[in-house]
Amino acid sequence: MLPFWISIALLSLAQGAVVALPQPPRALSGFARARAPAGPATAREMLPSTDPLRRLRGGRWGLLPPASVIAFVFIVRAAERASAQALTYLALCAVPVLAALALGYLVPRARPRLALLVLPLFALAWADRGGLAGQAAALALTALSCVALGVALALLTPRRWLAAGIVAMAVADTALVVSDLLQRPNSTLNAAHPAAGLPRLQSAVLGSAAMGYGDLFVAAALGALLAVAGPRMKLYGAALTALLALCLDLLFFVVDELPATVPVALALILLSLACRPTLSVQARTRAPRARGARRRRRPAPPAALPPAEPSLPANARARRSQAAR
Repeated sequence: MLPFWISIALLSLAQGAVVALPQPPRALSGFARARAPAGPATAREMLPSTDPLRRLRGGRWGLLPPASVIAFVFIVRAAERASAQALTYLALCAVPVLAALALGYLVPRARPRLALLVLPLFALAWADRGGLAGQAAALALTALSCVALGVALALLTPRRWLAAGIVAMAVADTALVVSDLLQRPNSTLNAAHPAAGLPRLQSAVLGSAAMGYGDLFVAAALGALLAVAGPRMKLYGAALTALLALCLDLLFFVVDELPATVPVALALILLSLACRPTLSVQARTRAPRARGARRRRRPAPPAALPPAEPSLPANARARRSQAAR
C-alpha cells in the first residue's frame, strides 16, 4: 500500500484535476460563449432566454453545497450504519450513470461513445477493489460523477450565489471538523461497502488516504463556474487548487483530518481578487465607448438651394411669354 504522504498528495492532485474537467454543455445552452462584458461579477445569466432551464435558475441552489455537508452529518449520526449503507448503494447506482453523462457531454473532447468507458472502469474497480488500480478506477468514476453534478449546479445557480455557496461549504466543513462532528460520520461512511464485493463509490480512497465525495464535488462546481470565463481561467483555478491542497496537506503532520474544501474556496477567493483590477480597467475602457454609442449625431444642415425666381403677376407672365415668341 502507498504511504500516506504519497496517497494524500495524489488525491490533492486529483482534486485539482477535477477543477479542469468541467466543460460547458454546448448542446444544452452554449453558455461557454455567453460572456458578459463586465466579467464574472456581473455575468448573471449563463442560459439563453429561450432555454427551459432558465425557469429553474435561482439563488436558492447556492445553498446546496453547505446544506449537503450539514445534512450528511445529521443523517449519518441519526442512524449510522443504516444511513451509511443507504448512501453506499445510492452512490453505487448513481455514480456510473453520472460518470457516463460526463464522459459523453461534459468533459473536454467528450463524445457519446466515450460513455462506454464507464463499463471497463467499473469492472476494474470491482475486480481489484483493494488494489491500487481498482481504487484509481473508482476514483475516476467518482470524479466524473462530481463533474456532472457540478455542471448541473452551475447551470441552475447564478454565478455570485454559486461562489458564495462554495465559500459557505468550506466554512461549514471547517466548523464541523474543528468541532469534531465530521470525523465519526466520515469513518462510518468510508467503512461501509456494498455486498458481493462491489466497489465503494461514495468516497475517494487511494492507498492509505481518503477524501470525501463533497470535496470532489465542490472542486467540480468551481471548475464549472470558471469554465464560463474561458479554459485559461479554468486551468489557473485547477493549478491553484492543487497547489493550495498540497500546502494544506503539510498540516497532517500535526492533525489527523482536514477540511479538503478549504483549498477550493481559497482558490476561488484568490482568483476573484486577482481578476478584480483587470475587470475594473476593462469597465473603465468600455465606458467612453458605451456613452459615445448612445449619442445621436446631429443632422447635417440642408444643402443650400438656388435662389428662387421672383414671382410675377399672371398678366406679366403672359406678356413675357408672348414677347419670347
